[in-house]
Amino acid sequence: MNSDYYHQIAKSTAHRKSRDENKNFIFEHPEFLKGLVEIAFQTKDKNHHKACWILELVCEERMDLFYPYIDEYCNVLKDYKSDSAIRSVSKIGLFLVKNKKIQLTEIQEGKIIETFLDWLILSNKAANAAYSMRTLFILGKKHPWVNDELKLLLSRDCSHQTPGYKFAVKDILKRLK
Repeated sequence: MNSDYYHQIAKSTAHRKSRDENKNFIFEHPEFLKGLVEIAFQTKDKNHHKACWILELVCEERMDLFYPYIDEYCNVLKDYKSDSAIRSVSKIGLFLVKNKKIQLTEIQEGKIIETFLDWLILSNKAANAAYSMRTLFILGKKHPWVNDELKLLLSRDCSHQTPGYKFAVKDILKRLK
């Protein structure tokens, strides 16, 4: 790991300009992607959430760059605890299942399903839950039991949730009918 690059990630912020600069750096210097992924997947590293923010933007535009890391991504999913990292990692999961060029294995799909169901049950953050439920809905087209479980989970009382969470629940429940 290049220590200068690590410090660049450590100094980054949640501001879009900072994340875009770091994303563009990866596009200009793809040899640093491996280091970014290593930091993002090291959930005990105090800056892993910042690496996840950047990785999310990389995946949004160039999912093909992330392809070699899909197995490792699926294996480390269960280790994420930081809401800030989970938001980005769940969005990466959504990009993965929506991507027509990527064929996830049954094992990869299983790990995503298991972890995203846990996040949906445990998360009190609207964005994390919304990305999780959208990902699960897509995977539920191939695995019908997932949508049965999703319908059950989303039918719970959500009166204490944010408007964003309620909107996402309403949207997915409408699609499940």
